[in-house]
Amino acid sequence: MGNNSSYAMLQWALSRVGGILVTINPAYRIEELISTLRIVGVKHLFAVPRIRTSSYLEMLASKLPDLKNSARGEIQDPNLPELRNLIVVDNQDAYRGELTKLDMKPVIDWREVIMWREDTRESTIVRDTAASLTKDDLVNMQFTSGTTGMPKAVQLTHHNLLNNGISIGRCMRLTNKDVVCNVPPLFHCFGLVLGNLAAWVHGAAIVYPSEVFHAPSIVNAVMEEKCTALHGVPTHFLGVLSEVDKRRKEGENVDMRTLRTGIAAGTSTPIGLMKQLISELNLRDLTNAYGMTETSPVSFQTTPDDPIIKRVETCGKVSPHVKAKVIDPNGNIVPVGKPGELCVAGYLVQKGYWKDEEQTNIAMKKDEEGTVWMHTGDEGVLDEDGYLSIVGRIKDIIIRGGENLFPIQIENTLHTNPDIRESAAVSVPDKVFGEVVGAWIVRAPGSSITREDVRRTVAEGMNPQNAPSWVWFVGEDFSSELPKTASGKIMKHVLRKWSKELAEKGIGAVST
Repeated sequence: MGNNSSYAMLQWALSRVGGILVTINPAYRIEELISTLRIVGVKHLFAVPRIRTSSYLEMLASKLPDLKNSARGEIQDPNLPELRNLIVVDNQDAYRGELTKLDMKPVIDWREVIMWREDTRESTIVRDTAASLTKDDLVNMQFTSGTTGMPKAVQLTHHNLLNNGISIGRCMRLTNKDVVCNVPPLFHCFGLVLGNLAAWVHGAAIVYPSEVFHAPSIVNAVMEEKCTALHGVPTHFLGVLSEVDKRRKEGENVDMRTLRTGIAAGTSTPIGLMKQLISELNLRDLTNAYGMTETSPVSFQTTPDDPIIKRVETCGKVSPHVKAKVIDPNGNIVPVGKPGELCVAGYLVQKGYWKDEEQTNIAMKKDEEGTVWMHTGDEGVLDEDGYLSIVGRIKDIIIRGGENLFPIQIENTLHTNPDIRESAAVSVPDKVFGEVVGAWIVRAPGSSITREDVRRTVAEGMNPQNAPSWVWFVGEDFSSELPKTASGKIMKHVLRKWSKELAEKGIGAVST
């Protein structure tokens, strides 16, 4: 399912009756979907007929032959032995023709599910179940975005998510007068928690501009619904800025003045982009947040009261009721201002990965005092005032001749050049230095920036050792776009593979 009101209703209902909402990326192909559903043993599958060109009913029918033979509530397919119900969410009645064509007998209409009937055996069961719930019961399972290629099912409780939503909304100063334009996908914790829950617990309204990202719909929604908050990752915000600029050049009066706040998160937000959002979209109280699915997700966030330099250059301070530390490879806390692995502890830490004790024990470690620390895998720096800067994934650090180079710092320098729209810095194997810097560049519209220009931007903006030895232009040298997860994170492991292959062919070398 994409972003829609039925998704929100499902989130509310399952949390009330003790169900576990397993959020699924609608971009999955059928094999990925079946594998994911099988991991956690999904019993009830809610689906829309289609999003854009993807027909989910056809996909399911192609791999689940029992859908033509089962009775409602009695699906028995060996591919998904736990699955019993398929509920189709379609408020426009667009799917009935497809159902007839596909001969899918066990399908249940969403509207039948949401019809509440008092004084029935089912309603009594629901009320009894709701009364027995505890704060530590599971309410949501989300799959990690898989930037490493190995997604895992994260177990999150009522206590995890509700408290995180309260904390997030307080940092944004949300009230019942706010209207949040919730752009990030609801299958991800950004849309589900930073968007939905943070708004609901503070009485704010939610607007879903479209099922999937569509910049024109976002601009329309902000103006028509007078939205006061806008959430997104850098890719989303870049699209909105381009749409606003395009319309204004065409003479349209694009009024975004109702906006005041929002959250920029999901991946590192370039400093220049943060400043642009504040100046061009009126997001004067925009907050920056850091987190991960395993921590519900936010553990650090800026507030409108923070100095502007801290709001655009850091992820803020640690959230209330959360502990954080930065450690070296031996587990020792590093001095202030020194990089190390960020670890967090508190109410927000997941229960563990579903049926994966090995990975749980690697990521979550108990100290001598019994505190469970989530090892984030992110390289961070805490300054003397307690503000966090993320300098990269530990696995993404480029080790050139024994010196650690941090991709985020290189990317921030690249983004000072207006000819560069997006960038990603990765390691490339090198016979002399072990690794050198490779840069993937998305040119700004109309730009003719060269490889040498890219290298010069870094060499003049920071230590020249950070300057890329290899540069590839997206849409020219290899791929038509940067590989990203559905939540907007660049998949560095894919870029490293491509970089190695291209470098071995001599493609992308920079003249020095």
